[in-house]
Amino acid sequence: MRADRLISLLMLLQTHGRLTADELAERLECSPRTIYRDLDALSASGVPVYAERGPQGGCMLMESYRTNLTGLKEDEVRALFMFTVPGLLADLGADKAGESALLKLTASLPAPFQQDAQRIQERLYLDPAAWFQHEEPTPFLSLVQTAVFTDRRLRMRYRRADGQWVKRLVDPLGLVAKAGIWYLVGLTNFPYPQTYRVSRIQEAELSEGHGRRPPNFQLAAYWEQWCAQFENRRERYTVTVRVVPEAISHMLRFVGESLYGLLAQPGVTDAQGYATLSLPFDSAQAACEALMGLGTAVEIVAPSELREQIRVTAVQLAAFYAENGRMEIRRLGD
Repeated sequence: MRADRLISLLMLLQTHGRLTADELAERLECSPRTIYRDLDALSASGVPVYAERGPQGGCMLMESYRTNLTGLKEDEVRALFMFTVPGLLADLGADKAGESALLKLTASLPAPFQQDAQRIQERLYLDPAAWFQHEEPTPFLSLVQTAVFTDRRLRMRYRRADGQWVKRLVDPLGLVAKAGIWYLVGLTNFPYPQTYRVSRIQEAELSEGHGRRPPNFQLAAYWEQWCAQFENRRERYTVTVRVVPEAISHMLRFVGESLYGLLAQPGVTDAQGYATLSLPFDSAQAACEALMGLGTAVEIVAPSELREQIRVTAVQLAAFYAENGRMEIRRLGD
């Protein structure tokens, strides 16, 4: 509808200051000719909008002009109140500011929308933390946030995943929260951005210099690509197991909800109810520790070296506890 487009056009100009007709046409999914007609309509209604030609030209509003008109629709109001994550705002020290902003936004809405916003807050809560995950202390998160928002370089002492301590001078590009864990994305002396877990920063201070920022860098696109590469690099150790029917429910701890999809595949479960599954682990040691807890309810079919590792471990455990038992008997006999 043209009325919606006119409101969107006005909001874009008020937010961005100056945009070309081609940029506006792309955002509003119409032609540049339509944009010029809409500008004429806004001007005729008293909105001080104008266009300048030339390389530095574009469409803009007079600097002194501001409108309180939002043009928010019911689903847009709902979306604004849906994606508020209190835990992450608290990490950034913005929980009180977030509450105040939502209160002001609610007060500015028409009465029917206020009720809708309240319903959303009463019926939807987003928890960013993963299950069985301990909260990580991030004493330098506030300082990192300052570096990110002010484009200041950050000098830090950092503990890598392998335990090695390194010193880095980072040009901060952005902060990312994934499952309640904060990551810093930044440039160092490498030709490409690096990712740092904020909880591993042991010392940090702002540098006097301002950081570099690649002109076309997009944080969301970088993070999506980095996650895909990280998962591809991660070591995978696949184990084939045969599970007795009574133990299948316990496999949810290792496989998760995808277990139901595996069990539904043809040939996975035999006539007696035994299931043959291929399970991914980070390493042979991780597989050994996890599967030994299930005892004889799970038989390892492959790889053979894991079967041998578990056999040797079981023999060592049996010998250890047998010796402890003999020592206890001798102690009671004294």
